Formats: sequence, C-alpha cells, structure tokens
Amino acid sequence: MTSTAPGSATRRIFIDKQSPAAYDALVRTSEAVRKVAADAGLDRSLVELIDLRVSQLNGCAYCLHVHTRAALRTGETTQRLGVLAAWRDTELFTPAERAALALAEATTAAADTAAQETAYAAAREVLTDDQISAAIWVAVTINAFNRVSILSRHPVRPER
Repeated sequence: MTSTAPGSATRRIFIDKQSPAAYDALVRTSEAVRKVAADAGLDRSLVELIDLRVSQLNGCAYCLHVHTRAALRTGETTQRLGVLAAWRDTELFTPAERAALALAEATTAAADTAAQETAYAAAREVLTDDQISAAIWVAVTINAFNRVSILSRHPVRPER
C-alpha cells in the first residue's frame, strides 16, 4: 500500500504494510510497554496523554487522531486535551502527570540534556522508579510509531 500526500510528487510506502514482521514486533513491544505502565500504576489516561504530547511534538497527524479518540474513551476531558500542548501553563494536570509529560518531552528531544536533567529531577520527586521507566518506554514507543506514520504518510480521513 502506498500514499501520496496532496501536492507531493513522491509516492510513499506504508512501511507497516511493506514490512509486517517489523511492524508486528513494534506492536508487541507497545503491548508489553502498556503492561509495564499498568503494572507501575500509570493509568491508561496518562499513557494516552504521553502518546498525544509526543505526537504533537513530532507533528504526527495520524497518531494524534488515534490517540485523541483513545484518550476520550479513557474518560479524558476535551478541556485537558485542548490545552495539552500548553500543559505547563495550566493547573489542570497533577504533579505526576506533569512529571510524566516532561519526561516524554525530554525523551522526544533527546539531544536536550538540560531538559532531560530537569525532567528527571522533577520525576524523582513524584514518580517511582517503575513509573519513570514506564513513562520513558511509553514515549520511546510512540516516537517509533510516529516515525512509521509520518514517513508512510498515513492519512487521516474525515469521520462519518
């Protein structure tokens, strides 16, 4: 399966379809990470917030579409989803959520070592070691899925 974005002369391969064994391994990794997150006490809503924030940073429309719907199914509010990109400027997120979001951002911008140190220090104050590890793993896996969707140009089609 291939995709051509509007205005693009370059035909893209849906790499998840072209190399299904590699994609299936990524899906299995994601499933393992979700279990690690649940076992660490990170609720599904927070996992979806991490997925969304990383997808915002990476500009992955397809993952934003998928994880917005998933977050709403977990009971997440439209208010919090609407301000997620500016989470630091609101009082809508708990200290644990803020710490996990900062870790997710630091994981996504891995070259910013100052942000990593700040995020890690803040996380140490409110998250367990298992929760820190799980939050980072969630960010690592959604970053991988973002690359798959962005480079494949997975489309977001209008809902009916």
